Amino acid sequence: MFTYTLNSEAELKLLELRHAEELFQLTDQSREHLREWLPWVNFTKSVSDSKEFINGSLRQFSQNNGFQAGIWYKGTLVGVIGLHNINWSNKATSIGYWLGAGYQGNGIMTAACRAVVDYCFNELQLERIEIRAATTNHKSMAIPKRLGFQQEGCLRRSEWLYDKFVDHYVFGLVKGDEYGL
Repeated sequence: MFTYTLNSEAELKLLELRHAEELFQLTDQSREHLREWLPWVNFTKSVSDSKEFINGSLRQFSQNNGFQAGIWYKGTLVGVIGLHNINWSNKATSIGYWLGAGYQGNGIMTAACRAVVDYCFNELQLERIEIRAATTNHKSMAIPKRLGFQQEGCLRRSEWLYDKFVDHYVFGLVKGDEYGL
């Protein structure tokens, strides 16, 4: 199974069914915070929905098409980070992530993204990684900027969020770029 130590207080671990209750509780407690940027929040109504997500992510991992890892900070599940899928023909992927309410500002997500970037380039031997963020999600956009990703463009009306379309900035990093500052 995938595990990655970030520092003495934080680690990434592949989500397993035994984490479903904890994942649902984190989602439920952070519902308003997450709903602003993520379209799936209203569909996560019970522990069984979190189990379904975890089952899908385990299938994704078993098919060598990426992973979804829980982010544990001081022993508590505080968020999720993963790869949407892997385009093996082009050796490319994109990273998605979220933190529960109250856990931002501690450098957790920057460390988690740095670890996933390292894993993608060094273990998976990928050539390109993308991160997309809504153009008004300044906290999310700060992470790829901090890690040396280049802002490559804007995808207009890219995602439907409950009652409106939002634009996304695309940030890209290719193998050989300096990253991880």
